[in-house]
Amino acid sequence: MLRLFGVGWLFHLKSLTNSLFFVLISVLQPVIFASIAFFMVESGNRPGTLLYVALGAGLMGIWSATLFGSGGAIQWQRWQGTLELIVAAPAPFLMSLLPLTVATSSIGLYAVVATLGWGRLFFGVPLDFAHPLQLAVALPATVLCLGMLGLVLASTFVLARNANAFSNLLEYPVWLATGLLVPLTLLPAWVEPLSWTLAPSWGIRAIRDAALGGGSAWPAIGMCALLGAVYLVLGAVFLRNFERLARQRGTLSLA
Repeated sequence: MLRLFGVGWLFHLKSLTNSLFFVLISVLQPVIFASIAFFMVESGNRPGTLLYVALGAGLMGIWSATLFGSGGAIQWQRWQGTLELIVAAPAPFLMSLLPLTVATSSIGLYAVVATLGWGRLFFGVPLDFAHPLQLAVALPATVLCLGMLGLVLASTFVLARNANAFSNLLEYPVWLATGLLVPLTLLPAWVEPLSWTLAPSWGIRAIRDAALGGGSAWPAIGMCALLGAVYLVLGAVFLRNFERLARQRGTLSLA
C-alpha cells in the first residue's frame, strides 16, 4: 500500500505540474492576492504584518489547489474513461484516490514559495523564521492534512455529475472561516467553532507560530495530525458507501 501511494503520488504530481491551470492557481493567484494584501497593510501603516499576510496568501494557494483538484478528481477519471477501471482494480479505490488528493495539496507548496519570494523581492518581507525546525514540520503536516480533507471532498462527489462546480462555492468561505487573511476575531462568534473542524485553520496556525514565534507550533501540528486521521476515516467510510450506491444506481460513469 505504501508503494502504491508513493507511485501514485509521484505520478499525479508530475501530471499536475504539466497543467497550466494548476500552475496558475498555485503560483499566480496567491501572488495577486498577496500583492493586494501587501498594499492594504502598507496603506494602513501596520508594521510587522507582511510575513503574516504572505503566509496566509500561500496557504490560500494550497487550499485552492486541494479544492479544485479534489472536486475534479472523480470527474477527470470519468472524462478519461478510467474510473471504472480504478474501481474494479484489486487495489482499494481509497488507495487510488488518496495519492491524487495529497498530490493536489502538495502542488500548493508552490504558492508558499511564490508568495514568500514575491514578498521578499518586491515588498521587503523579512524571512527570519522564529522556529525553522517547527516550520519544516508544519508545512508537510499541513499538506497531508489538507490532502485528507480533499479525500473527504472527493468521496462525497462520486455521485455528483458536476461536483467541480460545487467545489467553486467552497473556496472563498473557507478562506474567511479559517482566518487565512482576516483574523477570526473580526468575524461573528459562531465562525470560530466552525474553523476548528477545518484543516487550513490549524495549518495556518502551525505555520505562523513556527515562522513568527509567539508560541509553539507543536499543538497546532498535533491538531493537523488528529484532523488528518479523522478525515482519512471519514473519507474511507464515505467513499465505500458512495461507491456502493453508484454501483447500484449505475451512475458511476455518468459525465
